[in-house]
Amino acid sequence: MATFKIATYNVNSIRNRLHIVIPWIQKNRPSVICFQETKVENDKFPAEAFETTGYTVVFRGKKGYNGVAIASLEKPGEVRFGLNDGGPADGDRLIRGVFSGIPVVNTYVPQGEKTDSPKFAYKLQWFARLRKFFSKHDSAKKPLIWCGDINVAREEIDVHNPKRLLGHVDFTPEVWEAFDSVCAWGFTDVFRKHHPKEPGHYTFFDYRIPRTVERGLGWRVDHILATAPLASRSVDAYIDMKPRTAEKPSDHTILVAEFKI
Repeated sequence: MATFKIATYNVNSIRNRLHIVIPWIQKNRPSVICFQETKVENDKFPAEAFETTGYTVVFRGKKGYNGVAIASLEKPGEVRFGLNDGGPADGDRLIRGVFSGIPVVNTYVPQGEKTDSPKFAYKLQWFARLRKFFSKHDSAKKPLIWCGDINVAREEIDVHNPKRLLGHVDFTPEVWEAFDSVCAWGFTDVFRKHHPKEPGHYTFFDYRIPRTVERGLGWRVDHILATAPLASRSVDAYIDMKPRTAEKPSDHTILVAEFKI
């Protein structure tokens, strides 16, 4: 039985994090690694850096913001970019591809700015559109992975100070309900399957807060979710903190899940 290892990483500029990304994939050799906030135009994406390590990479982005990519040891099949429901496609926020027979949807969900802003309303709509996307293209009865920077901290243990942070666009009842609706379609939070009630596991540490990593002032907003047929075969899930403590890091770190397939 083979191991399928998938990782997700909001790089906050792929070109500025190559000194972290390339050594990490060389050492860890994930089957697939998904990136968000690549922040680079397609013609300037550093594809060659991945190809020289044995990875194929698909990507879509713009200068300075958004951008998603998936690097894989096997060439992907059935690659799609964006939502295709007639609304804004947001092709630089979603990639769907098939790897080793497993569909993977990598998303950079809109953050939302403020709860009273049109951007937050758009975020809630985005979740509703995403659920329809899954219903159109996939089945909860078959293997499927949804991952990325989903911009939701779902439980109190997913943030360092739930009382103070309640009402933030990533930690508020409206966004929990929107996220839960997508999960109810058929997803299991793979990290929480292996770490069900453990606090202090975070993937994001704000640059603007002094010594945020050392003080444990984090959020778990990056996720790997799987449908039941695949979640039942998950053997591990973990957060690798080394990328966040490296020189010139992203404000996020790498989340990994492993499955026996």
